[in-house]
Amino acid sequence: MADEVPASDKLTDYDIGHMTTYLRLLDAEQDNADWREATRLVLGRDPGEDEAGARRCWESHMQRARWMTEMGYRLLLEARDGLKRDR
Repeated sequence: MADEVPASDKLTDYDIGHMTTYLRLLDAEQDNADWREATRLVLGRDPGEDEAGARRCWESHMQRARWMTEMGYRLLLEARDGLKRDR
């Protein structure tokens, strides 16, 4: 798990590889889970060891998870549709 999600306005290999992570974070947010618990369980970071670093990691991944719900999913669907046309 990267400390921070690679910045991009496009869908990245990191996004594809961490789709489940994003969904788990969004679920945790929906369930009003504490960010520390979500960070520990989903991101594998211990806020007790490095709270500032764990918080940055959580914020970065949450921001990208939200981006996926607003923009990224469209890019994912466009890529899927492009593959269908190529067949």
